[in-house]
Amino acid sequence: MRLADATWTDVRDADADLAVLPVGSTEGHGPHAPLGTDSLTAETVAEAGADAYEEATGQSVLVAPTVPVGISEEHRAFDGTLWVTPDTFRAYVRETAESLAAGDGPAAIVLVNGHGGNVDALREVAARLTRDGVARVAPFTWFEAVGEHASDMGHAGPLETAFLRHERSDLVREDRIEDARENGSERWGDWVSG
Repeated sequence: MRLADATWTDVRDADADLAVLPVGSTEGHGPHAPLGTDSLTAETVAEAGADAYEEATGQSVLVAPTVPVGISEEHRAFDGTLWVTPDTFRAYVRETAESLAAGDGPAAIVLVNGHGGNVDALREVAARLTRDGVARVAPFTWFEAVGEHASDMGHAGPLETAFLRHERSDLVREDRIEDARENGSERWGDWVSG
């Protein structure tokens, strides 16, 4: 159940034990991919996971609206990039998760992440919420779960591009793929800035 599409009575009557909170970023992803790539991938994975869980268990899953701005200051040289400080990000995600779990809310929350810069902060938030008894909270970063394909990830690399081509091909600037390939990083750790 997508929270943004539901009424409060729909949520009450669903009696969901699980919620997912997609978390991404708005940052440069080469000349070919949209700034919202990390948010789009997190949301897609969250919705697919919720659908699969609902189908397998018959239980409702609450899918919260995506947090679209993450810890992305390292991309500030690229126009359109938005970022918040790690403290602001942790507080926002923590308080959003607390509100999901409030009252008769779900006892478990999965933070579905699409941005590498968010990983450490999400682990901290999940651990703190779990220790404090708010809910059982687990961070899940989709590209850490692709096994042998993880080496294809790169930032705006083949894996993210393939994901976008599959889910939102209308957003991939195919005429800019060659430019992205020629001027892109071969692996994590190569930094390009203005």
